[in-house]
Amino acid sequence: MRRNGHLYSYWLVLPALFIFGIFFVAPSIYGIYYSLTDWTIGKDSISFVGIQNYISIFKNSELRLAICNTFVYAITVVIGKNLNGLLLALAVNTKLKLRGYLRVVFFLPCVISTIIIGLVFVPILHPNGILNSFLTAIGLDAFRQSWLVDRRIVMFTIAGVSIWQWTGYHMVVYLAGLQGIPQSYYEAAKIDGASALQRFRNVTFPMLAPAFNINMLLSMIGGLKVFSEPYALTNGGPGNASQVIALEVFSMFGRGQWGLGTALNVTLTLFVSIICVPILINMRKREVEE
Repeated sequence: MRRNGHLYSYWLVLPALFIFGIFFVAPSIYGIYYSLTDWTIGKDSISFVGIQNYISIFKNSELRLAICNTFVYAITVVIGKNLNGLLLALAVNTKLKLRGYLRVVFFLPCVISTIIIGLVFVPILHPNGILNSFLTAIGLDAFRQSWLVDRRIVMFTIAGVSIWQWTGYHMVVYLAGLQGIPQSYYEAAKIDGASALQRFRNVTFPMLAPAFNINMLLSMIGGLKVFSEPYALTNGGPGNASQVIALEVFSMFGRGQWGLGTALNVTLTLFVSIICVPILINMRKREVEE
């Protein structure tokens, strides 16, 4: 009877596995194959070129810049989203009268379309826009910047907009972790004479390991796969200063360079896997130990 029940559970999973195989596994295999070809619009036949597309990616200065920009963006948003999310979670976890209202306000940007947010922030970040006008009005002219025009800071500006939008989401994950910590741990730490900083370091932070793992992984994957933010704010400009991998893939498919675009997409998948899988394994080990 137990054996039949075990097999029955597999039968329940089969439809999901079938859909996953049709819509994910099979396209992924085809994608890897086409990344090894010169598949281009207008060509009568497709020829196998091996790893030539991948060599071209790392030889092309524009594509190397896109890869570099992607990593700069990813590192910036991982730090910004997690730091701000944790601080906000600690703030709204206190006994404030308006804490329910503040939670809604901080989370609200997450439900707004990234494209809409881009359209709103373009006039705000214009060299003569709202932000620079505000800085001038309060006597902080030295902080005026060409936020979306200066090649040196444009990726950090885009990352800042993303951090503003998604910090509330990460706050909610940290908040759920904070509310799952038994108060008896804090009471015992107070009896032992632990300060607020010591309670955070020895009680709060270790107990937040699962929430921290989730947020780190999600923010890293989202940072490496970024598309909407640079597309909405700069469309890769000025020049190619804010091009990222996903934008380059989008452009290549628009130009009909399907083989090269697929190779770049596979490269992005490898970057995500190589970076995120070891992070996940290491964090899960730490989570178990703690």
